Amino acid sequence: METNTHNIYLFKAIQAYPWELEKAVEALNYALAYEPENVKALCLMAKVYSEQLGDNEKAKAYYESALAARMDIPEVYPDYINLLITNDDFEMAQKLIDFALTVKGIDKALIYLNQANLFEANMEFDKAENMLKDAKQYALNNGFMDFIDEQLSRVIKKREIQFNKKDKTVEANKKVESAENTNNWFKNRLNNLL
Repeated sequence: METNTHNIYLFKAIQAYPWELEKAVEALNYALAYEPENVKALCLMAKVYSEQLGDNEKAKAYYESALAARMDIPEVYPDYINLLITNDDFEMAQKLIDFALTVKGIDKALIYLNQANLFEANMEFDKAENMLKDAKQYALNNGFMDFIDEQLSRVIKKREIQFNKKDKTVEANKKVESAENTNNWFKNRLNNLL
């Protein structure tokens, strides 16, 4: 990365984000004016639209522009995948996860965490738990491992809630069947008497 004018503006934007949004956006606009395909600037602008303005479609457009410019920048993928999951674009998120795992230098622990989040969003808690365990294997610091442990406990709680709901549904169905059988027996008995 050369230290050109656009990079100076990019550094200013990185320094200002997220505490001084006006300065960050202004610096990003200058950086993108000098170099419209600057991946870091595009990703940071996508974060502004996603995290601060809640405009996921605009954020997706910035992430897509960043990937169109360079697909070999690993920092793009985790945030973009999170956005897709949040936006319920599950099929696209899965495709991006599959591709991201082939990118050299990618943080596999983060990608596996994203995969677990995708499974969790689809209510596939067993798969999410297994993927979180895989992410933990690729973790390179204790802070991330602690974070994964918290995620695991949340997924396990959700799985238990889902299991309890299934049990209650099965019990309710059994009660309905039992009541129907009792009614049928009573009707059959009355018919035999007549």
